[in-house]
Amino acid sequence: MKFVSSLLICFFVISCTQQNRPKIQFYHWKSNVDFNDTEVLLFKNLHSDKLYLRLFDVDTKNGIVEPIGAINKFDSQTLSADYIPVIFITNRTFTNTTPNEIAILAEHVSILISRITSDTKIFNFEEIQIDCDWTATTKEKYFLFLETLKKITNKNITCTLRLHQVKFKKTTGIPPVKKVYLMCYATSNPIQNNGENSILDLDLLKDYLQKINDYPISFDIALPIYSWAIVTNHLGKSKLINAVTQSDLSTINFKKENNNNFTAIDDTFLRGFYVNKGFTIKVETISPELLNETKAFLKSKINQPYDIVYYHLDSIFTNRYSLKDLQ
Repeated sequence: MKFVSSLLICFFVISCTQQNRPKIQFYHWKSNVDFNDTEVLLFKNLHSDKLYLRLFDVDTKNGIVEPIGAINKFDSQTLSADYIPVIFITNRTFTNTTPNEIAILAEHVSILISRITSDTKIFNFEEIQIDCDWTATTKEKYFLFLETLKKITNKNITCTLRLHQVKFKKTTGIPPVKKVYLMCYATSNPIQNNGENSILDLDLLKDYLQKINDYPISFDIALPIYSWAIVTNHLGKSKLINAVTQSDLSTINFKKENNNNFTAIDDTFLRGFYVNKGFTIKVETISPELLNETKAFLKSKINQPYDIVYYHLDSIFTNRYSLKDLQ
């Protein structure tokens, strides 16, 4: 009888642990959608069932609002997932726009979403996520866009939430949605290159989320697993090169100065970008230790259940982590 009781207790503990563990989902943020076997297997092994798929961006250039970087047609059956369309819209798109122009924008966004999802055979989705770093000066227009898009599409409209929009919610406002996705990354400007990890500074994250449990809308958590390099030229001007790792710099063309800082000792290419001799390169990435420390903080801090959505599903990034790291 004691043996049976021990088994029941063990089963109960394991079940509770699994229930308390956040469900793992992913973003996908490339125009070319082509999942390899490693990505498909990881998605399956993590029991993920949602892929937040960026369909296109919206930006304004020379006063003209237009879609940019729409995804190419792909086989949506490759990955067993519920696809949630995601649209990134620049904040400046909502500058100097009229209510009539916002209505037109919502209509055009809806039409393009329908066209792309039809071409890629993504059916029966109930949610559309909008990603925009709105500010106090654009909040009214952005919120009007969200409400208008909901009426046009008859879908559940959700949106992303930056850290500053949590800490300063009185000035940036609360979006008219039932759910947001808290972006726990891009904590500072990488071009400023102030010595901190601009992708994720945990101390800064803790500061901005002091009152996260007071936020009046339910949320899931978006966490980074990506990397990039900050390349600085002789004049002190910097640019970003995405998906760079330290292994990319383990060649005779680069000299390691310390930890994640390198110097080009010859003219060369880095992920297709030309780098001159003498340019400095700072690699920023999310170590498994930082990722797990961040998840532990969020678990101890947040009082509501939430999913974790990793940015993003690409074996270049996911191969750095064990399955346990990502769970």
